[in-house]
Amino acid sequence: MSTRTATRAQAIESALEAARWAPSVHNTQPWSFAVSGEEISLRADADRKLRVSDTEGRQLLISCGAALFTMRTALSCEGYQPVVRVLPDPDRPSLLATVRLGATIEADEHTRLLRGEIERRRTHRAGFTNLPVPEQVVERLVKEASMEQARLTPVRSPDAVRVVAALTQAAQGVQAQDRLFSLEVIRWARPPGSRRTDGVPAEGYPREAVRTDPDFPQRDYSWRHDWGSQGDQGASSTAGVVALLTTPGDTREEWIATGQALQRVLLHASAHGVSAAFHTQALEMPHLREFLRESLCSGEQPQMIMRLGITFDQTAAVRRPLYEVAD
Repeated sequence: MSTRTATRAQAIESALEAARWAPSVHNTQPWSFAVSGEEISLRADADRKLRVSDTEGRQLLISCGAALFTMRTALSCEGYQPVVRVLPDPDRPSLLATVRLGATIEADEHTRLLRGEIERRRTHRAGFTNLPVPEQVVERLVKEASMEQARLTPVRSPDAVRVVAALTQAAQGVQAQDRLFSLEVIRWARPPGSRRTDGVPAEGYPREAVRTDPDFPQRDYSWRHDWGSQGDQGASSTAGVVALLTTPGDTREEWIATGQALQRVLLHASAHGVSAAFHTQALEMPHLREFLRESLCSGEQPQMIMRLGITFDQTAAVRRPLYEVAD
């Protein structure tokens, strides 16, 4: 095997290792990868789809889009231009993208910065400290999203923030009373000490969450169990910066683009000490999502509701080993 071929093989392995660390709804990790020569195929894992709350597969494709951006970033840092085809085969809907090694390149400083955050980034599931997110960081996050054909809009109006919070509260309240919704969340909740390499660990959310103002409720992963972190959340009751990630339309291509934009935003935020908490409850209820589109999104399709802020909590992340997701 030549040195050049070995280097390319190493780049592919690096991309696959990195892709495992992408964020996904409930940490379902709904992806698999196949390698053929110098091409990686990204496939949706239908067995990990949320069949109650994600009937169309929108959140699944957003999760896989985040993995796609992660692969692109890793390949660039290994010295190769990623050549991407999204939804390359209409007859194979589970094949979401192919990534081929292109020309040799030298990654710029910003790409290397993002690469350094892939394994460090964490999803937050509580309030934030009262330390403000610097405005220049927020402005850069808006720019980062636009580079992936999505729009990140910070919600500046206190009244609008209260509307988004109220929609989240309403959706969470309804879903908590729905047995099928609850069972689906429970499926992806890991009890303390679990050796599972997917799902949300008990250490990943507070045992007794402090209400933010306005309140953005989190999922009830513990469901009648005394699970959750015992970390001190007393100083973390700020909602942070509420932001909406939107796209002009609502196609499968745009869902994948949303995931790529989301991961780009999250990695840049992490590099500047900013974490994100997600609230997809209202987006899982079509009438609430439509209300949000018409009322706060200027007619664009809301794909993600998030809060951005500063936290000092550090939780361990779990991911499936590479041999489980790649062949």
